[in-house]
Amino acid sequence: MAPPPARPAAPKPKTKVQRAAGAERVRRIAVCLDGSPCGERVLPHVRAIAEVLGASVTLLHVLERGLEGAPQPDPFGWELEREEAHRYLERLAQAHDDASRDVSTNVLEGRPAEQIRLWARRNDADLTVLCTHGRSGPSEWGLASTARKLVERAPGSLLLIPASSESATPVARYQRVLVALDGSPRAESVLPLAARLGAAQDAELILAHVVPVPELTEVGPIEAEGLELRERLVRRNERVAQEYLDGLRARLVGDGLRVRVVLLRGGDVRLRLARLIAEEQVDLVVISAHGRGSRTEMPYGSVAAFLLANATVPTWVVRPPAPRVARHADAHPNGTLRFPSQATP
Repeated sequence: MAPPPARPAAPKPKTKVQRAAGAERVRRIAVCLDGSPCGERVLPHVRAIAEVLGASVTLLHVLERGLEGAPQPDPFGWELEREEAHRYLERLAQAHDDASRDVSTNVLEGRPAEQIRLWARRNDADLTVLCTHGRSGPSEWGLASTARKLVERAPGSLLLIPASSESATPVARYQRVLVALDGSPRAESVLPLAARLGAAQDAELILAHVVPVPELTEVGPIEAEGLELRERLVRRNERVAQEYLDGLRARLVGDGLRVRVVLLRGGDVRLRLARLIAEEQVDLVVISAHGRGSRTEMPYGSVAAFLLANATVPTWVVRPPAPRVARHADAHPNGTLRFPSQATP
C-alpha cells in the first residue's frame, strides 16, 4: 500500500511588519517643481521611491496668477509661458521615465501651494514631494513660503527634501534610514515602508526611541524619595522600550534586513532625535505624523513638526490617507505649523 502523500509544509506565518505592509501602499506621487535647481533636487528621491514602491509619478508646476492687486498677464506672453512650462516638465519626465515607471506632467495656474494641495486631493495623491526652498535658494529660514504652506496643508504623506541635499546619482541611495518610534501603533505603522526601502537598497534601519525623564512637581528641594521614584520609573521604561525595540529588530532581521536599535535617555525628544540624525549621518528619516498622545486634529505631533521645520536630511512624514470625501473637498481650514506641548511624533 502506497504511503499517503506528504502534507505540504504550513506557510511560514507573516511577521507583524509583513502583515501591515499591504495597508501602507503608495500608488501616486505628486512632485512639486518650480523650475529651479533647488526644486529639482527632489527628483533622485522620487526615482528611488517610485522604483521601490511601483508608484506612478506626476510632475507638477504652477504658473502664478490671480494674486490680489497683480496686473493681468498678457494673453500671448502667458501662452508662451505655459508652453515653456510644459516643455520643461516633459524634459524632466523623459529623463525620469523608463519601462518600469508611469510618469505624467501637469501645468497648473494660480497660487502654487493652493493649486498643488487641491490637485493632490482631487487626484488621491498618497505622497507629496517638495524641496524646502525653490527659486530663492536656501535662506536663514527653515522653509520657504510655498513649502511651509504645503507642509501645513498638503493631504496625505509628505517627503521634504532640504535644499542643501544633493544626490551624487540620478537615483538616491540610502545607506542609513532612521525610524523614530515611541511604542505606539501609529509610530510603528511606518515600518513597512521603511522596511521596503531598506530591503531594496540594502540600507541599515536605525530604530530610535527616546525615553523621557518625567518631571516632578517642585516646591522647594526634591526629596530623596521623589528622586528614587523617578529613577525607578525611568529604568522601568528603558527596560520595556529595549525589549520592544529588540522584538522589532528580531522580526525585521528575520526578514533579511539590517537593523540597529538606539535607545536614548532624557532631554527634549525632538532635540535628541535631531542630534542623533546628525551623528549617525542618516540619509532618510521616516516618521509617523502622530504618535502616542499627540492631537490628531493638528497636522503633526510635536516631533514630526520639529523635524520638518528643521529638516537637515530628507524627511518622510507618513499620514494615513484622508477619507475620499475629505480628499476631494476644496475647502480646508486655515492653520499653521504649531508645536503641541507633548513631545510625541
